[in-house]
Amino acid sequence: MSLDDVRRYLIAYDISDDVRRTKVAKKLESYGDRVQYSVFIVDTRPAKFLRLRTQLTDMIDEGTDSVLFCNLGTLRANNRRSLDVIGCSRTITDHGPAIL
Repeated sequence: MSLDDVRRYLIAYDISDDVRRTKVAKKLESYGDRVQYSVFIVDTRPAKFLRLRTQLTDMIDEGTDSVLFCNLGTLRANNRRSLDVIGCSRTITDHGPAIL
């Protein structure tokens, strides 16, 4: 997998329902690293990202819930310095899970 093909996404959610929130969290945990309670870093190819986005859309109530997607660029262009944390931080795997 070329680092030029892999993009880093920051994904955050605001979901009030416990059942939906748990399903979304478990789905995101299978794709990337949890960096805050409702914030994840996901390294993946654009096609896999679109699949994840579709799955999350099917899980939430678009009338009350929200999911924010931030494309942070290619993994090659990214590095640890692109994220700055004050206080206790969680570990982000160097290249995240390899999702092909």
